[in-house]
Amino acid sequence: MVARPLAVLGPVAGRFGAWFRARWQSGRLFRIGALLLGLGLAFWLLLYVTVLRTLPSAETLLTYQPPLPTMVRGNDGGIVYSYARERRVQLRYVDFPRQLVNAFLSAEDKNFFHHGGVDFIGLGQAVVDYALKYGSGERARGGSTITQQVAKNILIGDEYSVSRKLKEMIVAFRIEGVLNKQQILELYLNEIPLGRQSFGVQAAARAYFGKDVDKLELHEAAFLAILPKAPEVYGRAKFAEKAIARRNWVLDQMVKNGAVDAATAANAKAQPLGLIQRRVETYDPSVGYFVEEVRRQLIAKYGENAEDGPNSVYAGGLWVRTSLDSELQKAAQEALRGGLLRYSAGKGWHGPIAHIDLDPDHWQSQLIGLNKTIAYKDWRVGVVLRRGGNGQIGFTDGSTAALTGLVDQVRVGDVVTAAPVSTGVYGLRLLPGVGGGMMVEQPGTGRVLAVAGGFDDGLDSFNRATQAQRQPGSTIKPFVYATGLDNGMTPASMVADQPFCVYQGANLGEKCFRNFDSRGMGGIHTMRWGLEQSRNLMTVHIANDVGMDKVVKTFANMGIGKYPPYFGFALGAGETTVAQMVNAYSALAANGVQHQQTFVDFIQDRNGKVVWRADERACNGCNMPDWDGKPMPRFAPRGHQVMDARTAYQTVHMLEGVVQRGTAVTLRDLGLPLFGKTGTTTGPTNVWFVGGSPKIVGGVYIGYDQPKSLGGYAQGGTYAAPIFKQFVQLTKTRWDHTPFVAPPGIRMMKISRATGQRVFGGTPGDDPKAEVIWEAFKPETEPQRVGRQEQVAAKRSELLDAIRRGFDALGGRVFQHGDGEDVVVEQ
Repeated sequence: MVARPLAVLGPVAGRFGAWFRARWQSGRLFRIGALLLGLGLAFWLLLYVTVLRTLPSAETLLTYQPPLPTMVRGNDGGIVYSYARERRVQLRYVDFPRQLVNAFLSAEDKNFFHHGGVDFIGLGQAVVDYALKYGSGERARGGSTITQQVAKNILIGDEYSVSRKLKEMIVAFRIEGVLNKQQILELYLNEIPLGRQSFGVQAAARAYFGKDVDKLELHEAAFLAILPKAPEVYGRAKFAEKAIARRNWVLDQMVKNGAVDAATAANAKAQPLGLIQRRVETYDPSVGYFVEEVRRQLIAKYGENAEDGPNSVYAGGLWVRTSLDSELQKAAQEALRGGLLRYSAGKGWHGPIAHIDLDPDHWQSQLIGLNKTIAYKDWRVGVVLRRGGNGQIGFTDGSTAALTGLVDQVRVGDVVTAAPVSTGVYGLRLLPGVGGGMMVEQPGTGRVLAVAGGFDDGLDSFNRATQAQRQPGSTIKPFVYATGLDNGMTPASMVADQPFCVYQGANLGEKCFRNFDSRGMGGIHTMRWGLEQSRNLMTVHIANDVGMDKVVKTFANMGIGKYPPYFGFALGAGETTVAQMVNAYSALAANGVQHQQTFVDFIQDRNGKVVWRADERACNGCNMPDWDGKPMPRFAPRGHQVMDARTAYQTVHMLEGVVQRGTAVTLRDLGLPLFGKTGTTTGPTNVWFVGGSPKIVGGVYIGYDQPKSLGGYAQGGTYAAPIFKQFVQLTKTRWDHTPFVAPPGIRMMKISRATGQRVFGGTPGDDPKAEVIWEAFKPETEPQRVGRQEQVAAKRSELLDAIRRGFDALGGRVFQHGDGEDVVVEQ
């Protein structure tokens, strides 16, 4: 099959060879023509291999999507932040003012509307310039048309070579065959790099003049038109004279091209540049920790850069609607700062933010490289340049000032915070050495409303509300008590507040537990009293009675953490985060229904299409064209029932007592229906408060990042709860008197607060220490009615217990004989 064609081609090739040799030998013109043809074929082959084969398709510009920043909105729809490394704003061709278009045409390509992609006159001038500068190290004049610049900026790249210029020309021809002139100009004016991290004229107008393109004056439009040549030169104040000369040249070209008249141009030439100082987008600094957490989640989901996918954080142009509540966010950050400063007051210098091995000639760049800022009052971050006399501090803008208030430990090169005290003089300001975190959540949805992860995210982006693993201390106790309620106990059950020891094996020996204050042990009290007063011994007794395996299962179900069944974990010895504790308490407030904690409500791509949403519930029938007569369509319930609704309400009801008369009593004068629990860990190394209302639940802790004692005086009720109190006071209009609503199956009974027994006389009042209170019970668990004699006997027993404890403390002994009528006291 193959032999026959070869047999035919062989003689044909032979005859052609003979003919070619004869022509070559007899004809000079034939030899010249053959050489030229061969060179042409070789040139095109070389061109294909080196250029054409790797050229991008101009058709890609029809669907080109420029890299755009991700915009973040709060829960009210307002823009609160953007993730951007480049400033970009996309406009349509009709949005560009005519005088701005004319300025760029006069500066870059006056024949734009008349050539087919390449201006051969300009190209010839560029070739001559290249030849003259060859070997000098200087960059020759580009000679590129606007179409060629589009090819370079979007499709090819900015390599400085002859091959790149050739590629640029070929692609420019192709672009002109795919796009019309208006489309090419639109791409150009939106994508051209113009300095100050600005791409496109709209972003540049804002960066250099603080206005939109439709508000630019003629001299400002002419200035923007000079930037494509050398944006990092003309945009700097020290090159203002060069910029003005180049701007005025553009204005002259506009007159020459008939775009403006001479008088108008002369008036524009008389204007100063009018550039504003380089600045960054200004957003409310309190949102820093919240939006950084959102950024981490988005990068994990979509990637960071364009090569990671179409919806990347820094190129995808996403619109992200978050659950951020700006008012609550400001208050949370302010309240946490206030608490950290109150704790740190009077504790002195604890060290600098950082230390620089100071280079006297380059200290500014060294300081900028640290990327440390602060957004608190009028404080600034600077580096200590000199200690002698009043000292001297330098800032990132290159300015310096006298520095007062220096302490002995401060060294030259220390990066510190300072605030102005008089003209040209700054005073040293001490940052808190302690850390802390706070989070606020909406119980019915799991939406995070506010996050404060430390004193200032400009100093430290580590989010202590979501990332710091800390011991929760007594804030975990409500879930121990809830386990007891799930296993036959009631808020009125009597629990021993007595020593409890457990043998932990040959290696660990016996472990004995004690109350926080090491005093007051003894007696039997109601479960409610034990939670209100945060009694460690009562907690471990409950854990022992119901079984630690059940207790740690409750912790896991609530999302607090997975721990081994050791009694220390019932007192908060395990590690968890503020976020996990707030989510668990939110489930209590929602009658045991827990929602996944979310920062983002939904995400839209650059075209507005929703690509992700937190609430994925379908509403079947919601879009039907006509009512079918059936019940109105409704969304399915959200969340997961992680605790018996009745148990959750009983726990919340007891935790309201913690605010009214327990360890969080500092919140009582707010006059709101609040529940919550304080926590103080061994050391104490952490102090906590978690709680809130039916609509808002928050949690906060403070503690050193490298755990160490906060001091024996530090407790959750004295440092953490006041932070939450300040938060409520700052947002008082957001809180109402809506009470916690009991679920079906709860029975409210009047009981004696001291004995837990049911009473029929008296009415519970507003006095937080009233003897008779309302208590929540499940059916068939209510205590029996108490008669008068039983009440007297209970009071007598309580009095004797008090006497016994008093004389025990004095070294005496109390003996009770017979039926208890005679009491003998010995010293």
